[in-house]
Amino acid sequence: MGLTVDIQKRVNGFSLVSSWEIGNELAVLFGYSGAGKSLTLQLIAGLMKPDSGVITANGKAYFDSGQDINIPPQHRSFGYVFQDLALFPHMTVKHNILYGAKGVAKDVRMERFSGMIESFRLHGLENKLPAEISGGQKQRVAFARALVRRPDVLLLDEPFSALDNPLRVEMRAFLLQVRKDFDIPVVLVTHDVVEAYTMPDTLIVYANGRVVQKGTPPEVFNSPLTQEVEELVLTRDHRVDIHPSIGLRPF
Repeated sequence: MGLTVDIQKRVNGFSLVSSWEIGNELAVLFGYSGAGKSLTLQLIAGLMKPDSGVITANGKAYFDSGQDINIPPQHRSFGYVFQDLALFPHMTVKHNILYGAKGVAKDVRMERFSGMIESFRLHGLENKLPAEISGGQKQRVAFARALVRRPDVLLLDEPFSALDNPLRVEMRAFLLQVRKDFDIPVVLVTHDVVEAYTMPDTLIVYANGRVVQKGTPPEVFNSPLTQEVEELVLTRDHRVDIHPSIGLRPF
């Protein structure tokens, strides 16, 4: 089980060249805003088409320019959580989650829905609208909608960026539990240095549309290969102090 990305895309003068591979793990795409992280996620999901290259998951090609393969996004086995969550404001929690189950056989759709309600602690909220539930509950609904089809890969585009710090800490722990429970590759886009150090198995650093370093968080943080990576891990607004015994300590 894993995900392979080897793609090129040019958009409005911006050139992306992204090549990396992960196994059944949580990977973080890390870098400054505009580095190409979210664009990579959109290309993987099929929301945009690469100019060339290959995208495969679990050995299946979802995009291959050489073989003229480009599977539509609705037929890709990827769950996607957007930065703004993209819940439908006129739909209840139940119908938001069921929207993600399109294509699932009718006889198992409600069984899957019930499983999501149980897994994400949403009992009693089924008939609430997004405006009637808390920020953390909205997060869980968005994850439930993305996972109800039991995708092969979960893609997350900075889903915690708008949260205040206490809820953000809670949702980071929640994501790690989701990763453990569903046992699928997860790709998280962030420019938050704490998330980049504490969450992933593999850290993939982007700069100016290129992957400039890949490794475990301690490898990248302790041995940055470029000046930009060094600036990222010791950014002025989020400096970190790394100690082998305790990991990362913000100050």
